[in-house]
Amino acid sequence: MKVKTILVSQPEPKIENSPYFDLQEKKRVKIDFIPFIHVEGVSGKEVRHQKVDLNDYTAIILTSRNAVDHFFRIAEEMRFKVPDSLKYFCQSEAVAYYLQKYVVYRKRKIYVGKRTFSEMAPILKKYKNEKFLLPSSDVLKPEIPETLDELKVNYRQSTFYRTVVSDLSHLKDVTYDILVFFSPSGIKSLFENFPDFKQNDTRIAVFGNSTINAADEAGLKINIKAPTPETPSMTMALEKYIDEINNKK
Repeated sequence: MKVKTILVSQPEPKIENSPYFDLQEKKRVKIDFIPFIHVEGVSGKEVRHQKVDLNDYTAIILTSRNAVDHFFRIAEEMRFKVPDSLKYFCQSEAVAYYLQKYVVYRKRKIYVGKRTFSEMAPILKKYKNEKFLLPSSDVLKPEIPETLDELKVNYRQSTFYRTVVSDLSHLKDVTYDILVFFSPSGIKSLFENFPDFKQNDTRIAVFGNSTINAADEAGLKINIKAPTPETPSMTMALEKYIDEINNKK
């Protein structure tokens, strides 16, 4: 069956030159963006119940833009004046760049990783004497605590926001040729919303090993995987698959 419709289980990209828009135009397919999960912040009271005092930490580890937003939201709610001396360890350049929304970049000590959390290890290792706070979601990738424990870093993880399943009831009678997933939470959301979901002719695209494992465990047949050496991005993997299927004679 040819591919005509794709549902990406994430918010629509805000940039005009997104590769998804290029793919849509180039391959003449319809792509919809509907987040299967969303983030909800916890209250300052809940953070206090976790016995977290923001005054205790000399450095903060930020793994995502959500972590940035919710750290500063909680700081404001707790009337905590973020000290100029606080060190920021950002997992990627994108996170570090986003930090500028809250701090004057040139006046702060900011350390930037490459892409994955484990790639931050050499930087964190140099600052083992710091007291690190890791504000995160309730769903944490295992490599994060594993890396920090291995380095014997003095850190405290605290839940500042939660990953919540979105209501997808409006999709009940809608079908797509391809469903695209980026996290185990997205797979969980699919089955929480539609416990009787049958894959039938729907193709499943997944990004990352943890998502692949979640799809396998849920009994889904995976048709498209990324990243691979040949297709490092999801849009490249989708384009390759569409070319193979839609050009079949």
